[in-house]
Amino acid sequence: MKSWIIAGFSLFYCLGMVLPVAAQESGKKKVLVCSTTQVADFARQVVGDDMEVLSILAPGQDPHLYEIRPQDNGKVAKADLCFDNGLHLEGKDWMKTLAANAEKPLITCTAGIQPLRVEEEDGQKTVTVDDPHAWFSPINASIYVKNILNGVVKIDPEKASIYRLRTQLYLQQLRTLHQWINVTVSEIPPSQRILVTSHDAFNYFCDAYGFKAAAPVGWSTGSEIGGGITPERRQMVVRSIQQSGVRAVFLETSVGPRVIREIAQEAGVKIGGTLYADSMGVPGSAGETYLGMMRENVLTIVVGLK
Repeated sequence: MKSWIIAGFSLFYCLGMVLPVAAQESGKKKVLVCSTTQVADFARQVVGDDMEVLSILAPGQDPHLYEIRPQDNGKVAKADLCFDNGLHLEGKDWMKTLAANAEKPLITCTAGIQPLRVEEEDGQKTVTVDDPHAWFSPINASIYVKNILNGVVKIDPEKASIYRLRTQLYLQQLRTLHQWINVTVSEIPPSQRILVTSHDAFNYFCDAYGFKAAAPVGWSTGSEIGGGITPERRQMVVRSIQQSGVRAVFLETSVGPRVIREIAQEAGVKIGGTLYADSMGVPGSAGETYLGMMRENVLTIVVGLK
């Protein structure tokens, strides 16, 4: 009898040690790993606190020039699902490489978007490529979010209704943002809607809201975008700015400011402010979310160009 009691106590003790661990494992959150800060924000709007969302890029980093780091492999190794922007925003498709090396599923958030086409300098020639900055249209942003929702529901169907309800609310916020931008930019006469920035990131925004986009160089050149601009191209940009009557040009948070500052000085125009471009703002800043970055960009543009 004594041996049975001891055995029973030992079994109870072992179960007491094992069951909490098992319960903890079963309640472990799934992990989503996203290439950019914008994609990560969209994912958080869908999953809330029900999943852990990680971003490879930090605020202020340039996805075109980013190079994979050892810690990135560790992030992706624990992912249940990965997301990238696509359209080669991630230079050399580094997010696809990370996901493939870790044998993790990857969803491209721009799937279903009709891309704009832009010219890019490739060595001695100019080629036409898809513009990857599609999130600058809130209408396109809604497609990102729907693609994320579809992926999340597949890996966690039990909470599908919750994810869909969160998504419905966020999609309504994106529609409201689109309407607000239309009203706000109407304060700028159409003839003054010329947006000159450090690189070709704002074509979708310009296309949606009646602006003419302009940038000194293509968006994929050099460690500092614009660093390789030729003297002839530089003079062409300066003359173009002067002839167009542009009142201000704008810096970008993820691009070095040197070239655009010099061009503004040569053209005799002011710097209208700094725009959030390829990444969002740091935590605690006004641009730390997609809604925040778009709001602040629009306000900066309107004040700078009025």
